Amino acid sequence: MSSVSLDYEPGRQVARSEKVGARHGFSVRFRGVRGSYAVPGRGTTGIGGNTPCVEVRVGGHILIFDAGTGIIELGRELVAEHLGSGTDAESRKPLTCTLFFSHMHHDHTQGFPFFAPVFLRGAVLHILGPRLARQDLEEALTKALLTPFFPVDLDEMAAEMAIRNLEDDEIVVLPPDSSEPRLVNATRSRPALTPDHVVVRNLRGYSHPSGIRFYRVEYGGRSVVYATDTEGYVGGDVNLSLFAAGADVLIHDAQYRESEYVGRPVPTQGYGHSTPAMAAAVAAAAGVGRLVLFHHDPRHDDGVVAVMEADARRLFANSAAAYEGMSIDLL
Repeated sequence: MSSVSLDYEPGRQVARSEKVGARHGFSVRFRGVRGSYAVPGRGTTGIGGNTPCVEVRVGGHILIFDAGTGIIELGRELVAEHLGSGTDAESRKPLTCTLFFSHMHHDHTQGFPFFAPVFLRGAVLHILGPRLARQDLEEALTKALLTPFFPVDLDEMAAEMAIRNLEDDEIVVLPPDSSEPRLVNATRSRPALTPDHVVVRNLRGYSHPSGIRFYRVEYGGRSVVYATDTEGYVGGDVNLSLFAAGADVLIHDAQYRESEYVGRPVPTQGYGHSTPAMAAAVAAAAGVGRLVLFHHDPRHDDGVVAVMEADARRLFANSAAAYEGMSIDLL
């Protein structure tokens, strides 16, 4: 197979028809789409009430973005899938997945202690995320589970976990013949990749308290960008637009209505979240194929989210509000 360059070209528009000979599929499924806190109830049955979690099955790998309460049901399904793949431990398909944290606020971590694979001996979890406030990712996750906040410490969980900080200049490469992600320093190394490699790039964002990581997953000439917990800038977020350039799907924070963002007496400007207009501006500047509004405010019922979806579509026609169970197939 011919190799493809690891280098990312800012502003490059990837043709929608440009598919490379990848062997596996590429699908995105939304497991939790709410921000701040979970909101079960009659008013949220359409969109769902779980906090952020997005499952990506790509190139034979399972990638998970954030561990809000949406990860809980995903965990049950992964364990059931594993146990149903064979009659005993030797014949079963290994349960291996890679979890990416955008940041460590509660709504993005609160489902992790209830993620069933962490209690399954033999399961392997590769956990990647930012080093924030000079604190290692493993240290932050350990503190979140300390007694008396949770009865099981991180080091008491049965799964094998590899927890690593993800730096600004690192790219995650998942080869077709291994489930272990490889971290590559993009400024020092340019390994040749085949179309069967999955590449995950990251970008540091500064518009959310404590910082944020955006992720871009690329495989077989297709790409999806995960950009939650971000707030717009005057003239748009140029760095994020370049990072998302030509992506097939952009998942973008759109928590607040315009009236909430600038409203009185308590505006939400500066809280680190966007409006549908901000999300649409990034989508248009990046030339993406589809915009998915994400991180819905827990105070917004299904009807309010539908109005915000319509607002986005007036600015960027191919827009949709994320809902639990929503699935997008890219290959």
